[in-house]
Amino acid sequence: MGRRALLKLSPQVREELIQITRTRTEASAKVQRAKIILFYSDGKKISQIAQQINTNRPLIERVIDKATTFGPMQALKDLPRSGRPPIITEDAKSWVLSIACQKPKDLGYAHEVWTYSLLIKYIRKYCEEQGHICLKALGKGRLHAILSKSNIKPHKISYYLEKRDPEFDQKMANVLCVYKEVQILNTAAGTDRASVTVSYDEKPGIQAIKNIAAELLPIPGKYSTVGRDYEYKRLGTVSLLAGIDLHTGRIISLVRDRHRSREFIEFLDKLDENYPKEWKIRIVLDNHSSHISKETQAYLKNKAERFEFVFTPKHGSWLNLIEMFFSKITRSFLRHIRVQTKEELVERIYQGINQINEEPIIFRWNYKMNEIA
Repeated sequence: MGRRALLKLSPQVREELIQITRTRTEASAKVQRAKIILFYSDGKKISQIAQQINTNRPLIERVIDKATTFGPMQALKDLPRSGRPPIITEDAKSWVLSIACQKPKDLGYAHEVWTYSLLIKYIRKYCEEQGHICLKALGKGRLHAILSKSNIKPHKISYYLEKRDPEFDQKMANVLCVYKEVQILNTAAGTDRASVTVSYDEKPGIQAIKNIAAELLPIPGKYSTVGRDYEYKRLGTVSLLAGIDLHTGRIISLVRDRHRSREFIEFLDKLDENYPKEWKIRIVLDNHSSHISKETQAYLKNKAERFEFVFTPKHGSWLNLIEMFFSKITRSFLRHIRVQTKEELVERIYQGINQINEEPIIFRWNYKMNEIA
Protein backbone atom coordinates (compact mmCIF):
# COMPACT_ATOMS: atom_id res chain seq x y z
CA MET A 1 0.00 0.00 0.00
CA GLY A 2 1.47 3.36 -1.03
CA ARG A 3 2.17 6.21 1.31
CA ARG A 4 -0.74 8.66 1.69
CA ALA A 5 -0.29 12.17 0.38
CA LEU A 6 0.17 15.00 2.85
CA LEU A 7 -2.79 17.30 3.44
CA LYS A 8 -2.18 21.03 3.43
CA LEU A 9 -4.90 23.39 4.67
CA SER A 10 -5.30 27.04 3.84
CA PRO A 11 -5.61 29.41 6.85
CA GLN A 12 -9.28 30.01 6.00
CA VAL A 13 -10.14 26.29 5.82
CA ARG A 14 -8.19 25.57 9.01
CA GLU A 15 -10.05 28.29 10.90
CA GLU A 16 -13.38 26.95 9.65
CA LEU A 17 -12.51 23.41 10.76
CA ILE A 18 -11.45 24.67 14.19
CA GLN A 19 -14.79 26.45 14.57
CA ILE A 20 -16.62 23.22 13.72
CA THR A 21 -14.69 21.31 16.41
CA ARG A 22 -15.72 23.89 19.01
CA THR A 23 -19.41 24.09 18.14
CA ARG A 24 -22.17 22.36 20.08
CA THR A 25 -24.77 22.43 17.34
CA GLU A 26 -23.08 20.38 14.61
CA ALA A 27 -23.48 16.59 14.30
CA SER A 28 -20.92 14.62 16.30
CA ALA A 29 -19.76 12.77 13.17
CA LYS A 30 -18.96 16.05 11.44
CA VAL A 31 -17.02 17.31 14.47
CA GLN A 32 -15.06 14.06 14.62
CA ARG A 33 -14.11 14.25 10.93
CA ALA A 34 -12.97 17.85 11.35
CA LYS A 35 -10.66 16.81 14.20
CA ILE A 36 -9.21 13.95 12.12
CA ILE A 37 -8.42 16.28 9.22
CA LEU A 38 -6.79 18.85 11.53
CA PHE A 39 -4.66 16.23 13.30
CA TYR A 40 -3.55 14.67 10.00
CA SER A 41 -2.64 18.06 8.51
CA ASP A 42 -0.49 18.70 11.60
CA GLY A 43 1.56 15.60 10.72
CA LYS A 44 0.20 13.16 13.28
CA LYS A 45 0.17 9.46 12.44
CA ILE A 46 -3.05 7.52 11.98
CA SER A 47 -2.38 5.40 15.09
CA GLN A 48 -1.88 8.54 17.16
CA ILE A 49 -5.12 10.08 15.86
CA ALA A 50 -7.05 6.86 16.56
CA GLN A 51 -5.76 6.80 20.13
CA GLN A 52 -6.43 10.49 20.74
CA ILE A 53 -10.06 10.53 19.58
CA ASN A 54 -10.79 6.94 20.65
CA THR A 55 -11.81 5.45 17.30
CA ASN A 56 -10.55 2.88 14.76
CA ARG A 57 -8.02 3.15 11.94
CA PRO A 58 -10.38 2.27 9.03
CA LEU A 59 -12.63 5.21 9.88
CA ILE A 60 -9.68 7.61 9.99
CA GLU A 61 -8.31 6.26 6.72
CA ARG A 62 -11.65 6.77 4.99
CA VAL A 63 -11.86 10.39 6.16
CA ILE A 64 -8.28 11.12 5.07
CA ASP A 65 -8.80 9.51 1.66
CA LYS A 66 -11.93 11.59 1.07
CA ALA A 67 -10.14 14.75 2.22
CA THR A 68 -7.21 14.23 -0.15
CA THR A 69 -9.51 13.25 -3.04
CA PHE A 70 -12.47 15.62 -2.73
CA GLY A 71 -11.17 18.32 -0.39
CA PRO A 72 -11.29 18.78 3.40
CA MET A 73 -14.73 20.46 3.55
CA GLN A 74 -16.33 17.85 1.30
CA ALA A 75 -14.88 15.09 3.51
CA LEU A 76 -17.07 16.30 6.38
CA LYS A 77 -20.18 15.08 4.53
CA ASP A 78 -21.37 11.63 3.58
CA LEU A 79 -20.87 10.79 -0.07
CA PRO A 80 -24.11 10.58 -2.07
CA ARG A 81 -25.49 7.08 -2.41
CA SER A 82 -27.50 5.62 -5.23
CA GLY A 83 -30.37 4.71 -2.89
CA ARG A 84 -33.31 2.49 -3.52
CA PRO A 85 -35.45 3.62 -6.46
CA PRO A 86 -38.89 4.92 -5.42
CA ILE A 87 -41.54 2.24 -5.66
CA ILE A 88 -44.59 4.44 -5.01
CA THR A 89 -45.69 6.03 -8.27
CA GLU A 90 -46.87 9.60 -8.65
CA ASP A 91 -50.37 8.36 -9.57
CA ALA A 92 -50.49 6.42 -6.32
CA LYS A 93 -49.44 9.49 -4.33
CA SER A 94 -52.14 11.56 -6.02
CA TRP A 95 -54.73 8.95 -5.09
CA VAL A 96 -53.56 9.01 -1.46
CA LEU A 97 -53.92 12.80 -1.40
CA SER A 98 -57.40 12.61 -2.93
CA ILE A 99 -58.50 10.22 -0.17
CA ALA A 100 -56.92 12.37 2.55
CA CYS A 101 -58.86 15.39 1.28
CA GLN A 102 -62.21 13.64 1.78
CA LYS A 103 -64.12 13.09 5.01
CA PRO A 104 -63.98 9.58 6.49
CA LYS A 105 -67.74 9.66 7.10
CA ASP A 106 -68.28 10.05 3.35
CA LEU A 107 -66.36 6.82 2.84
CA GLY A 108 -68.31 4.72 5.34
CA TYR A 109 -66.56 5.49 8.64
CA ALA A 110 -67.89 7.09 11.82
CA HIS A 111 -64.85 9.34 12.16
CA GLU A 112 -65.09 13.06 11.45
CA VAL A 113 -61.40 13.41 10.52
CA TRP A 114 -58.74 10.92 9.50
CA THR A 115 -56.25 9.32 11.82
CA TYR A 116 -53.06 7.93 10.31
CA SER A 117 -54.07 4.40 11.26
CA LEU A 118 -57.52 4.72 9.71
CA LEU A 119 -56.16 6.29 6.52
CA ILE A 120 -53.56 3.52 6.13
CA LYS A 121 -56.25 0.90 6.73
CA TYR A 122 -58.42 2.37 3.96
CA ILE A 123 -55.51 2.74 1.53
CA ARG A 124 -54.31 -0.83 2.03
CA LYS A 125 -57.86 -2.13 1.62
CA TYR A 126 -58.66 -0.39 -1.67
CA CYS A 127 -55.27 0.34 -3.28
CA GLU A 128 -55.20 -2.89 -5.30
CA GLU A 129 -58.71 -2.28 -6.56
CA GLN A 130 -57.62 1.20 -7.74
CA GLY A 131 -54.54 -0.18 -9.48
CA HIS A 132 -51.95 1.01 -6.92
CA ILE A 133 -50.48 -2.24 -5.67
CA CYS A 134 -47.35 -0.33 -4.59
CA LEU A 135 -49.32 1.01 -1.62
CA LYS A 136 -50.07 -2.44 -0.19
CA ALA A 137 -47.31 -2.15 2.43
CA LEU A 138 -47.65 1.61 3.06
CA GLY A 139 -46.52 2.61 6.56
CA LYS A 140 -47.03 5.68 8.72
CA GLY A 141 -43.62 7.15 7.93
CA ARG A 142 -44.11 6.99 4.18
CA LEU A 143 -47.69 8.27 4.47
CA HIS A 144 -46.48 11.20 6.56
CA ALA A 145 -43.86 12.03 3.90
CA ILE A 146 -46.49 12.00 1.11
CA LEU A 147 -48.89 14.23 3.08
CA SER A 148 -46.19 16.59 4.35
CA LYS A 149 -44.83 17.23 0.86
CA SER A 150 -48.24 18.65 -0.11
CA ASN A 151 -48.76 20.25 3.33
CA ILE A 152 -51.88 18.19 3.98
CA LYS A 153 -52.85 17.47 7.63
CA PRO A 154 -56.15 15.57 7.47
CA HIS A 155 -56.03 14.74 11.20
CA LYS A 156 -56.21 18.41 12.27
CA ILE A 157 -58.90 21.10 12.23
CA SER A 158 -58.24 24.83 11.86
CA TYR A 159 -61.08 27.17 12.79
CA TYR A 160 -62.00 30.37 11.00
CA LEU A 161 -64.75 32.94 11.39
CA GLU A 162 -66.95 33.59 8.38
CA LYS A 163 -68.21 37.11 7.84
CA ARG A 164 -71.94 36.48 7.54
CA ASP A 165 -72.99 40.07 8.08
CA PRO A 166 -73.15 41.87 4.70
CA GLU A 167 -72.71 45.18 6.55
CA PHE A 168 -69.75 43.95 8.61
CA ASP A 169 -67.30 46.63 7.46
CA GLN A 170 -69.80 49.46 7.93
CA LYS A 171 -70.77 48.33 11.43
CA MET A 172 -67.13 47.84 12.37
CA ALA A 173 -66.39 51.37 11.19
CA ASN A 174 -69.25 52.68 13.35
CA VAL A 175 -67.84 50.96 16.42
CA LEU A 176 -64.32 52.23 15.71
CA CYS A 177 -65.66 55.76 15.25
CA VAL A 178 -67.21 55.52 18.72
CA TYR A 179 -63.86 54.42 20.18
CA LYS A 180 -62.11 57.26 18.34
CA GLU A 181 -64.55 59.80 19.75
CA VAL A 182 -64.04 58.41 23.26
CA GLN A 183 -60.28 58.61 22.77
CA ILE A 184 -60.51 62.27 21.76
CA LEU A 185 -62.72 63.12 24.74
CA ASN A 186 -60.41 61.31 27.15
CA THR A 187 -57.31 63.14 25.91
CA ALA A 188 -58.98 66.56 26.00
CA ALA A 189 -58.36 67.73 29.56
CA GLY A 190 -61.10 69.67 31.31
CA THR A 191 -63.82 68.80 28.79
CA ASP A 192 -67.33 68.89 30.21
CA ARG A 193 -69.17 65.79 29.12
CA ALA A 194 -72.90 65.34 28.70
CA SER A 195 -72.70 61.68 27.70
CA VAL A 196 -71.01 58.40 28.58
CA THR A 197 -70.01 55.42 26.45
CA VAL A 198 -70.27 51.95 27.97
CA SER A 199 -69.02 48.68 26.49
CA TYR A 200 -71.44 45.92 27.56
CA ASP A 201 -71.76 42.15 27.32
CA GLU A 202 -72.73 39.06 29.31
CA LYS A 203 -70.48 36.31 30.59
CA PRO A 204 -72.77 33.31 31.14
CA GLY A 205 -72.02 29.90 32.63
CA ILE A 206 -69.68 30.90 35.49
CA GLN A 207 -69.60 27.69 37.50
CA ALA A 208 -69.98 27.43 41.26
CA ILE A 209 -67.72 24.50 42.16
CA LYS A 210 -67.34 23.08 45.66
CA ASN A 211 -64.45 20.98 46.94
CA ILE A 212 -65.45 17.59 48.33
CA ALA A 213 -62.33 17.15 50.46
CA ALA A 214 -60.23 19.63 52.38
CA GLU A 215 -57.86 21.88 50.46
CA LEU A 216 -54.19 21.55 51.40
CA LEU A 217 -52.08 24.70 51.53
CA PRO A 218 -48.36 24.77 50.61
CA ILE A 219 -45.89 23.75 53.34
CA PRO A 220 -42.23 24.86 53.04
CA GLY A 221 -39.97 21.91 52.36
CA LYS A 222 -42.91 19.54 51.92
CA TYR A 223 -45.64 20.72 49.51
CA SER A 224 -44.90 23.42 46.93
CA THR A 225 -48.45 23.86 45.59
CA VAL A 226 -52.04 24.00 46.78
CA GLY A 227 -53.43 20.47 47.01
CA ARG A 228 -56.95 19.59 45.89
CA ASP A 229 -58.87 16.36 45.66
CA TYR A 230 -59.80 15.42 42.10
CA GLU A 231 -63.49 15.12 42.94
CA TYR A 232 -65.72 18.17 43.23
CA LYS A 233 -69.40 19.10 43.26
CA ARG A 234 -71.18 21.43 40.82
CA LEU A 235 -73.57 23.86 42.50
CA GLY A 236 -74.90 25.55 39.35
CA THR A 237 -73.95 28.53 37.24
CA VAL A 238 -74.46 32.30 37.23
CA SER A 239 -74.27 34.97 34.55
CA LEU A 240 -72.31 38.20 34.83
CA LEU A 241 -73.82 41.22 33.08
CA ALA A 242 -71.15 43.91 32.96
CA GLY A 243 -70.39 47.23 31.34
CA ILE A 244 -67.15 49.17 31.39
CA ASP A 245 -67.19 52.97 31.39
CA LEU A 246 -64.77 53.76 28.57
CA HIS A 247 -63.99 57.19 30.08
CA THR A 248 -63.14 56.14 33.64
CA GLY A 249 -62.56 52.37 33.41
CA ARG A 250 -65.13 51.72 36.15
CA ILE A 251 -67.08 48.47 35.91
CA ILE A 252 -70.85 48.36 36.39
CA SER A 253 -71.89 44.79 37.15
CA LEU A 254 -74.94 42.65 37.79
CA VAL A 255 -74.82 38.94 38.66
CA ARG A 256 -77.94 36.86 38.08
CA ASP A 257 -78.81 33.22 37.40
CA ARG A 258 -79.74 33.98 33.79
CA HIS A 259 -79.32 36.74 31.20
CA ARG A 260 -82.74 37.21 29.63
CA SER A 261 -84.47 40.44 28.62
CA ARG A 262 -85.61 41.11 32.20
CA GLU A 263 -82.02 40.89 33.47
CA PHE A 264 -80.82 43.16 30.67
CA ILE A 265 -83.51 45.71 31.52
CA GLU A 266 -82.46 45.49 35.18
CA PHE A 267 -78.90 46.31 34.08
CA LEU A 268 -80.15 49.29 32.05
CA ASP A 269 -81.92 50.55 35.18
CA LYS A 270 -78.64 50.26 37.06
CA LEU A 271 -76.89 52.31 34.37
CA ASP A 272 -79.70 54.85 34.53
CA GLU A 273 -79.12 55.26 38.27
CA ASN A 274 -75.35 55.67 37.93
CA TYR A 275 -75.30 58.71 35.62
CA PRO A 276 -76.93 62.16 35.64
CA LYS A 277 -80.44 62.17 34.20
CA GLU A 278 -79.55 64.67 31.47
CA TRP A 279 -76.69 62.53 30.14
CA LYS A 280 -76.88 60.37 27.05
CA ILE A 281 -75.83 56.76 27.70
CA ARG A 282 -74.31 55.16 24.63
CA ILE A 283 -73.82 51.39 24.80
CA VAL A 284 -71.62 49.24 22.55
CA LEU A 285 -73.10 45.73 22.55
CA ASP A 286 -73.64 42.62 20.40
CA ASN A 287 -76.75 41.28 18.68
CA HIS A 288 -78.04 39.00 21.47
CA SER A 289 -81.80 38.45 21.33
CA SER A 290 -82.36 40.06 24.74
CA HIS A 291 -80.92 43.35 23.41
CA ILE A 292 -83.55 43.69 20.69
CA SER A 293 -86.50 41.85 22.24
CA LYS A 294 -90.03 43.28 22.55
CA GLU A 295 -89.54 43.75 26.31
CA THR A 296 -86.35 45.73 25.75
CA GLN A 297 -87.91 47.88 23.02
CA ALA A 298 -90.90 48.64 25.25
CA TYR A 299 -88.54 49.69 28.04
CA LEU A 300 -86.54 51.97 25.72
CA LYS A 301 -89.74 53.73 24.61
CA ASN A 302 -90.24 54.85 28.19
CA LYS A 303 -86.63 56.10 28.27
CA ALA A 304 -86.66 58.23 25.15
CA GLU A 305 -83.35 59.95 24.32
CA ARG A 306 -81.68 58.29 27.31
CA PHE A 307 -79.99 55.30 25.65
CA GLU A 308 -78.24 54.84 22.31
CA PHE A 309 -77.21 51.37 21.14
CA VAL A 310 -74.20 50.79 18.86
CA PHE A 311 -74.27 47.16 17.70
CA THR A 312 -71.16 45.21 16.76
CA PRO A 313 -71.41 43.20 13.51
CA LYS A 314 -72.64 39.61 13.67
CA HIS A 315 -69.70 37.36 14.57
CA GLY A 316 -67.81 40.52 15.48
CA SER A 317 -68.15 40.51 19.27
CA TRP A 318 -64.31 40.70 19.42
CA LEU A 319 -64.78 44.39 18.61
CA ASN A 320 -66.34 44.89 22.04
CA LEU A 321 -63.83 46.17 24.61
CA ILE A 322 -65.62 44.48 27.51
CA GLU A 323 -64.25 41.17 26.20
CA MET A 324 -60.80 42.31 27.40
CA PHE A 325 -62.21 42.71 30.90
CA PHE A 326 -63.83 39.26 30.80
CA SER A 327 -60.50 37.79 29.73
CA LYS A 328 -58.78 39.58 32.61
CA ILE A 329 -61.12 38.27 35.34
CA THR A 330 -61.09 34.76 33.85
CA ARG A 331 -57.30 34.71 34.20
CA SER A 332 -57.30 36.32 37.65
CA PHE A 333 -59.83 35.87 40.45
CA LEU A 334 -62.19 33.48 38.60
CA ARG A 335 -59.36 31.07 37.85
CA HIS A 336 -59.50 27.91 40.01
CA ILE A 337 -62.23 29.50 42.17
CA ARG A 338 -63.90 27.18 44.73
CA VAL A 339 -66.92 28.09 46.87
CA GLN A 340 -69.25 26.48 49.40
CA THR A 341 -72.47 27.87 47.91
CA LYS A 342 -73.63 29.61 44.76
CA GLU A 343 -74.34 32.69 46.86
CA GLU A 344 -70.68 32.77 47.86
CA LEU A 345 -69.70 32.76 44.18
CA VAL A 346 -71.90 35.81 43.58
CA GLU A 347 -70.30 37.59 46.53
CA ARG A 348 -66.78 36.72 45.32
CA ILE A 349 -67.53 38.08 41.84
CA TYR A 350 -68.78 41.39 43.26
CA GLN A 351 -65.76 41.48 45.59
CA GLY A 352 -63.33 40.94 42.71
CA ILE A 353 -64.96 43.67 40.60
CA ASN A 354 -64.96 46.10 43.54
CA GLN A 355 -61.23 45.51 43.95
CA ILE A 356 -60.70 46.25 40.24
CA ASN A 357 -62.76 49.44 40.57
CA GLU A 358 -60.43 50.64 43.35
CA GLU A 359 -57.74 51.08 40.67
CA PRO A 360 -59.70 51.26 37.39
CA ILE A 361 -57.94 50.92 34.06
CA ILE A 362 -59.15 52.69 30.93
CA PHE A 363 -59.22 50.14 28.12
CA ARG A 364 -58.13 51.51 24.74
CA TRP A 365 -58.74 50.16 21.27
CA ASN A 366 -55.78 50.38 18.85
CA TYR A 367 -56.64 48.12 15.89
CA LYS A 368 -57.21 50.21 12.73
CA MET A 369 -57.67 53.38 14.77
CA ASN A 370 -55.27 55.30 12.53
CA GLU A 371 -57.62 54.65 9.60
CA ILE A 372 -60.52 56.43 11.33
CA ALA A 373 -60.64 60.09 10.40
